[in-house]
Amino acid sequence: MACTLRLASDRARLGQPEIKLGLLPGYGGSQRLPRLIGQGAALKMILTGGIIDAAEALRIGLVDEVVAGDSDSGLMARACELAELIAGMPPLAVAASIEAVGRGADLPLDEALALEATIFGRLCGTEDKREGTAAFLEKRSAVWIGR
Repeated sequence: MACTLRLASDRARLGQPEIKLGLLPGYGGSQRLPRLIGQGAALKMILTGGIIDAAEALRIGLVDEVVAGDSDSGLMARACELAELIAGMPPLAVAASIEAVGRGADLPLDEALALEATIFGRLCGTEDKREGTAAFLEKRSAVWIGR
């Protein structure tokens, strides 16, 4: 639940069974789960100790993608594919996007929009932004330098 992107095998089964031990989900489980799937769905999982399959996890937003396959190697291959795709994006924009979403999620909308504008403005002055614009206009792939 603490990952930026969450993938699951189509054979995955997920749950928060701690209640059956007289506990609540620890390590952030009782706090991250409601933020991901909503308070009602989270309470249902937490209070019943129920286990859901990958399709249900995708439906409720607990995972972002379900990967079909007979082995975990397909899941790892897809994770690596996504990692390579993201690694090919401008690093400052990737970091700024993660920052804006993470910090803005708990702010009132007007404050979150102001945060977004501040971060956007910060990126406008970067060499990567100039390179991205030039590459777009010249119809070529950009070469990101992280500055």
